[in-house]
Amino acid sequence: MAGDLQEGIEFFRTKRWSKALKEFKSLKPSDLESGEKEELSYYLGLCFMKLNQYEDALLHLEQVVTGGSNPLRIYQCRMTLAYIYVITGRSKMAEFELRRLLAAGFKSAQLYSTLGYASWSQKRYKEAVDYYEKALEVDGENPTALNCLGYILVDTNADISRGLRYCRKAVDRKPQNPAYLDSLGWAYFKNGETQEARVWLRRALEAAPHEQEIKKHMRTVVGDVE
Repeated sequence: MAGDLQEGIEFFRTKRWSKALKEFKSLKPSDLESGEKEELSYYLGLCFMKLNQYEDALLHLEQVVTGGSNPLRIYQCRMTLAYIYVITGRSKMAEFELRRLLAAGFKSAQLYSTLGYASWSQKRYKEAVDYYEKALEVDGENPTALNCLGYILVDTNADISRGLRYCRKAVDRKPQNPAYLDSLGWAYFKNGETQEARVWLRRALEAAPHEQEIKKHMRTVVGDVE
């Protein structure tokens, strides 16, 4: 492996994304062997993603998916592509990548959870619930699946008491996560426990004071918030 490529990977592993990207961009693909070229595209894609330069990330990750030879690496890139598509509002494209993985025999809590989010973002709530339940069949302690399933169940009034249990479990596993704190507060509110809801929503807002969804829930429960 070329020394400069290895140095860039070391920057990436130590979360120095900008330095890693600069190192990778200084390399000439023509100077690299075939396997190194794939490695370069992979890490360029990840660096761009970490720096929120999503279109550039997509370009390089798609190169790995279409021309790569390592099944695990292709799985990782498709999952990353799906994540980028979801957070940039392209849920149908995310579903395409994820269904390709399912068809190839891949199954994971992360995969099902991302499918659940893609379904939820398109207001296909029953389908989202099914995917999150599948995620919990794979990993019953997965905090993302617990939180998201719980939130959907309470927010849609499908099963508030069950949703509240899932939200509690998510917070037990990640007690500092503001999204999970918000879900738990909202679940208590939907369950008619306004005082308890205020406690958890306040904690969520303290952890993420600029998050609009938390502010929205706080306004519903206690009125105006700063």
